[in-house]
Amino acid sequence: MLSDAPVAVDRGRYQDTVTPWEERAWRAEVLDWVRAGLTAHGMRPTGRWQARLRPWSVLLRLGVEGQDPVWFKANPPASAFEGALTAALARWVPGHVLRPLAVDTDRGWSLLPDGGPLFRDVLARETVTPGAWEELVRQYAAVQHALAPRASDIERLGVPAVPVGALPGVLDGLDDTPLPPRDRNALRELRPRLLDWCAELAALGVPDSLDHADLHDGQLFHPAPGRFTFFDWGDAVVAHPFSSLAVPARRAVEHHGPQVLPRLRDAYLEPWTGTGRSTAQLRRAVSLAWRLGALNRAAAYGRLFPTASGAASAASAASAARAATAAAGARCLLELLDEPPV
Repeated sequence: MLSDAPVAVDRGRYQDTVTPWEERAWRAEVLDWVRAGLTAHGMRPTGRWQARLRPWSVLLRLGVEGQDPVWFKANPPASAFEGALTAALARWVPGHVLRPLAVDTDRGWSLLPDGGPLFRDVLARETVTPGAWEELVRQYAAVQHALAPRASDIERLGVPAVPVGALPGVLDGLDDTPLPPRDRNALRELRPRLLDWCAELAALGVPDSLDHADLHDGQLFHPAPGRFTFFDWGDAVVAHPFSSLAVPARRAVEHHGPQVLPRLRDAYLEPWTGTGRSTAQLRRAVSLAWRLGALNRAAAYGRLFPTASGAASAASAASAARAATAAAGARCLLELLDEPPV
């Protein structure tokens, strides 16, 4: 039996965040939908559940009798595509993603099985060799390679497209974010170089595919040696695929040092060899996309729940959150510019 009173509510650093969770009728609809989804799979809820509320999602962890917990996720309108995308990926690249138990594409709701231990938790409790990181990026690159012919299908699911030619516009949009004058000037000075990078990357002809845009160690499961499951597609864009490498690679550097980068780059590129481009061309494309990928992430920021009409304090908090996330995108780009490209 599920009641609308959870065991715990986690708001993290966002204590003033307004989400649909605040509406009792919405919570009742969610729980009715979850019950129906569990029943369809022969599952019985235990009544123990937890809520995690953020400006960009409502996430519930629900206990199930005799089984691992399941997860409900509600996305804001700008990332409501996630459920449909997850379901499509389960058909297109089975074994690499979670297969949802239920999806409501109109409301942006998903009911998902547990995927096993997070890679982040594995890293915290045991020694993980660079080889595991190589396998991680190799498997993700294979997913992207397989999905490249489906880029248009992915866009039709509502996933935003951010082709290389659109990146200067994303950079220009960051000019309105609350940045220190030094950072703002650095971004403005970057524009001529960015135009050259975009032109060169486009000329290399690697087709667009799915970019997770935030593939860190808390966004993937590691259920067994050599196996990884990718999830949390709310920031996804259709873009240059190589932009995905920077986030996991930077995390690997934190554990193993910069000497791991060439190995990760070449492991990532394995699925892309034999496509008519030389190793040197593919490596150059990675070097360019490494930096430009920060703009893909910036384009994904600000996918937050709209505030209730007339709630001035909530609107102010949401506006501040959007400004902060956009500024984070700008800072990320500047950080990547300070790093040597792989």
